[in-house]
Amino acid sequence: MLGRTLREVSAALKQGQITPTELCQKCLSLIKKTKFLNAYITVSEEVALKQAEESEERYKKGHSLGDLDGIPVAVKDNFSTSGIETTCASNMLKGYVPPYNATVVQKLLDQGALLMGKTNLDEFAMGSGSTDGVFGPVKNPWSYSKQYREKRKQKPHGENEETNWLITGGSSGGSAAAVSAFTCFAALGSDTGGSTRNPAAHCGVVGLKPSYGLVSRHGLIPLVNSMDVPGILTRCVDDAATVLGVLAGHDCKDSTTVQDPVQSFILPSLTDVSKLCIGIPKEYLVPELSSEVQSLWSKAAKLFESEGAKVIEVSLPHTSYSIVCYHVLCTSEVASNMARFDGLEYGHRCDINVSTEAMYAATRREGFNDVVRGRILSGNFFLLKENYENYFIKAQKVRRLIANDFVNVFNSGVDVLLTPTTLSEAVPYVDFIKEDNRTRSAQGLPAVSVPMALSNQGLPIGLQFIGRAFCDQQLLTVAKWFEKQVQFPVIQLQEIMGDCSSVFENDLASVSLKQ
Repeated sequence: MLGRTLREVSAALKQGQITPTELCQKCLSLIKKTKFLNAYITVSEEVALKQAEESEERYKKGHSLGDLDGIPVAVKDNFSTSGIETTCASNMLKGYVPPYNATVVQKLLDQGALLMGKTNLDEFAMGSGSTDGVFGPVKNPWSYSKQYREKRKQKPHGENEETNWLITGGSSGGSAAAVSAFTCFAALGSDTGGSTRNPAAHCGVVGLKPSYGLVSRHGLIPLVNSMDVPGILTRCVDDAATVLGVLAGHDCKDSTTVQDPVQSFILPSLTDVSKLCIGIPKEYLVPELSSEVQSLWSKAAKLFESEGAKVIEVSLPHTSYSIVCYHVLCTSEVASNMARFDGLEYGHRCDINVSTEAMYAATRREGFNDVVRGRILSGNFFLLKENYENYFIKAQKVRRLIANDFVNVFNSGVDVLLTPTTLSEAVPYVDFIKEDNRTRSAQGLPAVSVPMALSNQGLPIGLQFIGRAFCDQQLLTVAKWFEKQVQFPVIQLQEIMGDCSSVFENDLASVSLKQ
């Protein structure tokens, strides 16, 4: 049952093939079995079992709340959860228990979802590997897959296991690993500059960043207010659309949300792509792009072309400035947002009481890691009176130019852009920590990463579709068609599941993750 999609298991619950409590217990058992992945910071076992009991009662009475009733989900640990510790993987918030739920969390619970726990991340979501949190790095489930092990000619628990495991990508790596390892059917991430799509690509799952303003940010502890978007991770596109249908809509607690969308998130089965125009941004063909990713990108474009779609090369001329622009805007907003963590109202507070200034300094030195402190320093530099015009204001202008590039492309008749999600497949942790841990460029358009194929190393490679603002349904419909064509293989994890392997023996042999 755990190998099925959200919609398949929802149907099984409605048909009485399994109860919410049985499903919850299976997921909890698997969470314990895969604890070494470090995907979860907090496992809310008692809460989930109580929610499962309530869901079971509703099913008995024939009062199901919808497709998410009784479905195990996980939430990234930078979303506030009432009564459950919310840490942002930082010493600064260790022990902090919010008195309220983030809007997206509340919407999931209102539909009867079971909260399995809070997932691991880079501290305050600042990173692209899920390696910098205070609770340690997240390990990619594909490190232990049969596909990867056979290519590496390794045993499931070889002598180099401690150094050979792969990163999940970040910063929503815990959520991606949780979905990939079958411990839940959907998970919330956050996406500022790729933090949902990046780990989705590395973990072989679907990662959706909705249009900015479509889903409420209330209760998402902010990184960059003007770019943050709650993200969705699932095992197929239809499931992402199902969750988006629950989360989308106006929230009076978030002034950036739009009025309730008129678009439906029930995806039609696209059979004819001949009326589509697919754009291939030439600036995304960078020297750092691996040959395998480049080859699959080209193969995907040819797939659309062979089915009658119009595939054209397009230009986003200001792409080369996006990393610098993102760095300035991101760190500037981080410096502002992190100012609230001063040791006075909530979170960590040092023992020094010589003066208020000394307490501030020591609290922030103890509470934040080097990455967070570095971004705060950079941001405050850019916001200095003598630097504000030359850095922050210029970066705002460049962001507008980048946004206009996308507007111009879509106004030219392009329906969807097709790009790589990441430069390469997931890399070993020991290689990743030698590199600069920073995220990519960002804008407010909807985007979804869909796993396409396995690399020569037996690891997932995903491609990204980017759509027009608030045309999320069209974007997901195209992604669903692509997903059906490529038939990405199911991860084979039986070797590390031990007693849990029987859970998958029938499911993984017979159930397709595509609908």
